[in-house]
Amino acid sequence: MSERVRIQDIAEELGLSTATVSNVIHGKTKKVSRETVKRVQELLEARRYIPSMAGVLLAQNNSRIVGVVINDHPKYEGRVLEDAFIASAVNALSAEIERAGYFMMVKPTTAWSEIVRYASMWNMEGLILLGFCQNDYSELRDSIRIPLVVYDGFFPESPRACNLAADNYGGGYQVGRYLYRMGHRRVLCLADNEICMDKDRMDGCRAGMAGGRTDFWKIPMVKAERTRFYAERLAELLSYTAVFAASDVYAVELMLFLQKRGVSIPDDISLVGFDNIPLCGSVNPGLTTVGQDTVERARRAMAALEALKAGPMDQPLQVLPVQLVERESVRRIGRG
Repeated sequence: MSERVRIQDIAEELGLSTATVSNVIHGKTKKVSRETVKRVQELLEARRYIPSMAGVLLAQNNSRIVGVVINDHPKYEGRVLEDAFIASAVNALSAEIERAGYFMMVKPTTAWSEIVRYASMWNMEGLILLGFCQNDYSELRDSIRIPLVVYDGFFPESPRACNLAADNYGGGYQVGRYLYRMGHRRVLCLADNEICMDKDRMDGCRAGMAGGRTDFWKIPMVKAERTRFYAERLAELLSYTAVFAASDVYAVELMLFLQKRGVSIPDDISLVGFDNIPLCGSVNPGLTTVGQDTVERARRAMAALEALKAGPMDQPLQVLPVQLVERESVRRIGRG
């Protein structure tokens, strides 16, 4: 394999300074003659010079880089990018970011200092944040000046931020009303916390179940601990007619746990999740859940970033609609 052509090689062959060649490569040609620009560009093409994209982008005022920062929460046990909802979101964002003519850089982290340094280091055009709650943003709000889109979470009001949220309360309400119509009067809600999006989902379910009983269990964040948690409470769990889990991942996990112990779904207990990840249609029975349009959400994220570059948004909070997706994991009890 031939050696990589350097800026110095091009400069020596043309009898120019390396600074002049570098300026042409980076588009800084105001003080370079048209003839010189043409000579440099022709030789670059002839020698198949491959520039360092990092250097080119960092040298420009417009880097075209969008950072996607994901909360690497301990509950993911070091595998946050394998989470089905996160993977689906990143996939949709990747397509929209490329379509808009930008580059995507992904950073899982829990440290705000890393986010600020990351954005500054790469001269980013904007940030899209996944999985952070309001309490997490106190430091970031005062430390960063580029446009922010909170893709999954909530950010205190800021002229340089857009909150792009699913209708979590409304989705939970749809679940509660559906289960009530299906005859369920004793429903268990499961989540690993009682704040932010999960709280809204659980509160919505309680409101939708008005006239029935809705209890809440805060489950462990570590999978092995959840398994023990369910095993120790199996009899009590089966005293409910339906379970609403704050995410499809938890719902599918519980489904498999119960099926291994001879529990039939939905004959012995019904299950509902939230997010409508692809796995919902592959498990048996198919999981009833609340669907989010990940493609539309990604499209709105990029539209918000573009709008924020021009100035404060008229609607910094955007709530995306969700819809109940009925499959086979819920059975009707009596007439409902």
